[in-house]
Amino acid sequence: MRTVSLLPAATEIVAALGEMDQLVGVSHECNYPEAAQSKPRVTGCEIAGNRLPSREIDAWVSRRLAAGEPLFTLDEPTLRGLGPELILTQRLCDVCAPAYGSVMALAQTLPGPPRVLNLEPSSLGDILQNIAMVADAMGVPAAGARVIGELQARIDHVRAKAATVPYRPRVAVIEWLDPVFCSGHWTPELVDIAGGVEVLGIAGQDSVRKTWEDVVQAGPEILVIACCGQPAARALEDWQPLSRRPEVQALPALRSGEVYIADGDAYFSRPGPRVVDALEILAEIVHPKLFAGRFPVRDVRRP
Repeated sequence: MRTVSLLPAATEIVAALGEMDQLVGVSHECNYPEAAQSKPRVTGCEIAGNRLPSREIDAWVSRRLAAGEPLFTLDEPTLRGLGPELILTQRLCDVCAPAYGSVMALAQTLPGPPRVLNLEPSSLGDILQNIAMVADAMGVPAAGARVIGELQARIDHVRAKAATVPYRPRVAVIEWLDPVFCSGHWTPELVDIAGGVEVLGIAGQDSVRKTWEDVVQAGPEILVIACCGQPAARALEDWQPLSRRPEVQALPALRSGEVYIADGDAYFSRPGPRVVDALEILAEIVHPKLFAGRFPVRDVRRP
C-alpha cells in the first residue's frame, strides 16, 4: 500500500504500525521517527523553519486565512511521481495541513485515483480510532489492535491512579503564547484523566484566542505551556519576555513557581501515539508525588 502522509501524526501512526517501508512520501513537518527524515517531501510552507516571533506568525496565518490563501503548498510533480494508493490527511484545522479540498482535487487527477483518508480527531477516543482506520486502510488491522491496546493500557494506568487523588488542581494548558490561545480538542480531556481541572479549554472544542486577563481570571494553580508546533526551547524564548508583563505576573501559577514548558510539537499537538506521552507528562506535572519517576524523561522545562 504505497502511502503518502500529509500529517506528522499520521506518519507516527504508520511508524507505530511497523509500516514505514510502505510510506513513500511525507509532509515538510514530518520529523519523527528518524526514518521519516529520508522520505520525499510533498508539502511546503513559506515560513517553515522561520524564527519569526509568535505574534508575527499568528498575524501571517490570520492574513492568509482572511484572504482565502493557502498556508501550505503541495508539490504536485513529486506527489504524482510517487504514485500513492493512499493519502493520509485531515480537514480538522487549516493551520495544520494542506486544505482538504485541495488534496481531494489533486488526488482525483492521480492514477487510481488514490484513496484519501481523512483523520479528524477531537478526542482521545477519536485518536485511537484513527489508528484503527489507518491500520485497516493499510491492511494491517492486527497491528492496529496491538498499538491501541498498548496505548489504552497506559491511559488506564494514569486514569486509575489519578482517580485516587483527594484534590484536583486548577490547570491551564496554553497552546500559543502571543496572542494567547487556550487548549482544545483532546488536551482538556488529558488534563482530566491526569487528575486536574482545565480552567480555560473545553474538551472536544477548538483552541481559541484568549487574553492574559482571561487566564488570570481563571486562576490556574498550574500553567503548562505546550505551543502548537514548537519544541520547549522555542516556546521558552517567547515566554521569558511575556512573563515580565504585569498582567502575566498576576498569575497564581507564576507566583507559586508552577509554570512548566513542554514540547508541544512532539506531544500535545500531534494526535497520534505520542499524545499518550502528553498525558503522562501532564500526570507527572499535576500530581508529582503520585507519578514522579514513573515515566520516561521528556523535555519539560521550568523557567
